[in-house]
Amino acid sequence: NRRRFRELLFTSDKALIGQAISGVILFHETLYQKTTDGTPFIDLIKERGIVAGIKVDKGVKELFGAEDNEVTTQGLDDLDKRCKQYKADGCDFAKWRCVLKINTNTPSYQAILENANVLARYASICQAAGIVPIVEPEVLCDGDHSLDRCQKVTETVLAAVYKALNDHHVYLEGTLLKPNMVTAGQSCPTQATPEQVGAATVTALSRTVPAAVPGIVFLSGGQSEIQATANLNAINKFTGAPKPWRLSFSFGRALQASALKAWNGSDVAAGQDQLIRRAAYNGAASLGQYSGEENAGAAAESLFVKAHAY
Repeated sequence: NRRRFRELLFTSDKALIGQAISGVILFHETLYQKTTDGTPFIDLIKERGIVAGIKVDKGVKELFGAEDNEVTTQGLDDLDKRCKQYKADGCDFAKWRCVLKINTNTPSYQAILENANVLARYASICQAAGIVPIVEPEVLCDGDHSLDRCQKVTETVLAAVYKALNDHHVYLEGTLLKPNMVTAGQSCPTQATPEQVGAATVTALSRTVPAAVPGIVFLSGGQSEIQATANLNAINKFTGAPKPWRLSFSFGRALQASALKAWNGSDVAAGQDQLIRRAAYNGAASLGQYSGEENAGAAAESLFVKAHAY
């Protein structure tokens, strides 16, 4: 079923899907899969003018001695060899996810520093192999923290990440950042409006992300499809702080949930229609031109998963 759903995604209308999606992040398994008729997925992706990327981290492990089950991300040991192979097999960028949790005493200094250095080491290895690294320090939305608390933590984490990238001589112009949007915790009784999310997110980024970084592509982090799109739109419409970078999206669940539900194992055309529709909405939001939608259906459903791992 995984392969069949991916075939649905990668055989979507060439002209329409390429208008709103410029890159796709693959798992190792997906990179080497083929369609029912034997066409490699990587060929379909490139035919649509889309750049292929690869997830290269090997998941999280508990950070011994840290508080509240904090984690670090593994996979550096053979990363140089894997990057060279992925480059030869058609991938031009990579993604590595680190995860930080907000609680009373977290994220700890230990967790912030460890994850920043891991991201910097990953980025330098990628660039040595000719691959563009997407740097993803995700501050999870799990918990009842306020919008202000998330903004403060996000600023602290991003400041540490860019200090580490500088220490490791990473070429910032050849990177992308994939951060969380600044939102209140999933369990917080006071949820922020898109306008508040936009202001807090851009303010945090303007204080920490160098202008040399060409683009920022947000993760959706368990928001519903509509929430993620509305917040991205508000981020692009906010004018209260400098925005020298391109602000776009790198959504997983918030791009595919409606398509998966519409497909339901058999209806390829319905699934592709929902994918193209969602991609178009997010493309508009990346320009600050999203005006909402009717008959939201599955797009309004929460996609939150506690301590989400993949």
